[in-house]
Amino acid sequence: PELNFESIQHKEDLASRVASSNVLEYLAENVENIIVSSADLSNSDKTDGFLKNTTIFQKGNFSGSFLQAGVAELTMASIANGIALHGGVIPIVSTFFVFSDYMKPAIRLSCIQELGVKYVWTHDTFRVGEDGPTHQPIEQEAQIRLLEKIKNHSGKSSFLALRPSDSAETTIAWKMALENIDTPTGLILSRQNIKDIPSFEFSRYEESLGALKGGYLVKKDNNPDVVMMANGSEVSTLIEAAKLLEKRNKIKVSIASIISEGIFRLQSKQYQESILPKNRPLYGLTAGLSVNFEGLVGDNGRVFGLDHFGFSAPANVLDEKFGFTGEKVYQDIVNFLKTV
Repeated sequence: PELNFESIQHKEDLASRVASSNVLEYLAENVENIIVSSADLSNSDKTDGFLKNTTIFQKGNFSGSFLQAGVAELTMASIANGIALHGGVIPIVSTFFVFSDYMKPAIRLSCIQELGVKYVWTHDTFRVGEDGPTHQPIEQEAQIRLLEKIKNHSGKSSFLALRPSDSAETTIAWKMALENIDTPTGLILSRQNIKDIPSFEFSRYEESLGALKGGYLVKKDNNPDVVMMANGSEVSTLIEAAKLLEKRNKIKVSIASIISEGIFRLQSKQYQESILPKNRPLYGLTAGLSVNFEGLVGDNGRVFGLDHFGFSAPANVLDEKFGFTGEKVYQDIVNFLKTV
């Protein structure tokens, strides 16, 4: 059916996993051929938004379209591949992002077989510290994004990895996932709430359609002193830092949300240069390994990332300790600009 993604309503400043739940609820009401599977985490990965409008597969009763399992991520991903190979059904698999490690063999098979499986991974950064040191995905985004650089037999990127910056972008990420029928897609979603990105010209939904090109400007200056980039919840951190740069230092700033480097690099060189001009200082912010953005900022740019893991504390405490606040990122950018 023709879907009206713009009609999906979100409350303000939601975690992207909750925004995803709103989209899944809409899809459950409007798309009949979806099967969602989740580990014993549907209330945490928020696939329960889909479950509201269906029932769980049970022995002797297959009328529902939700498959629950214990901690069995590889099994669920393998079943999703089988469903995709059968055809006619859209399989969605969900769990915590750190557990994507368990799913890797099945993910690679979905890549090589060009299957349109949708992976929903939540609890996307160190900000899940309250769950203990073992559940924090630090290197996982870098690993998954490597699949965007690997070609399948059709010569296309074998995987589409999407980490949206707010609720509107999460809606667009789902649009991209459903339209991507020949390769698997992974949505990388936050546990914690994220401040919505303010619109500067059109509605936030209209502006977030820029995500269809993999990267776009969420804040634009025609002659910026620095261009900053991030994805996920770090985009809103850059917006807070930009306010301080403009107020205290009169520094002009543009900010890019790069939801998918793979898609972004498929755009024309002219478009890429319009978003990340090579004649401007480029700064990247990532809650994962710095390598997530090193290829985009270039040799003269700077990436503030994370090179450690395993500390347990609430998200706001970890943000403060690790430097992921508007104030601390502001200071890092000021110091960076002194060197260029």
